[in-house]
Amino acid sequence: MAEVYIGLGGNLGNSRAIMLAALHDMEELPGYHELARSGCWLSAPLGGPAGQPYFYNAVVRANYSGSADKLLKELLHIEDSHGRRRLQINGPRTLDLDILLFGQMIINEPSLSVPHPRLGQRAFVLLPLMQLNQHLPVPGSNCSVLELWQGLAAAQQQIIKEVSWVI
Repeated sequence: MAEVYIGLGGNLGNSRAIMLAALHDMEELPGYHELARSGCWLSAPLGGPAGQPYFYNAVVRANYSGSADKLLKELLHIEDSHGRRRLQINGPRTLDLDILLFGQMIINEPSLSVPHPRLGQRAFVLLPLMQLNQHLPVPGSNCSVLELWQGLAAAQQQIIKEVSWVI
């Protein structure tokens, strides 16, 4: 059984409702058990086409008894079931589910990189992670989540604000 951290996000449709529905779908996965959920955060898009809506983001901590590849396949299926279409890199999306951490494993495969390769550069990932465990060590970085946050430029730390899960 691995403790996993999964990032959720979206900026098309009713993002918070879609994310809540995805959390319910994840809870139905065999071998998956949610332990905690961060607050919901709003941030400007990074990269991608200009003019797209702001993103809602969160992180969930769970126990999972399957493999990282199996979890990835299940998360991709949940994304698809909520209308996720991959039309352009960093483009708008109804739902994005990313495996941020899978225990203390380091995975470098063509279809999956864990820890998520840009985890330490994204305020919208680090702040929700800090809500769950600021002292969590990030494999391969020799840093905790808090230390990665402290390494972000002040301007990046200010691009995000917490919002209510209530719609």
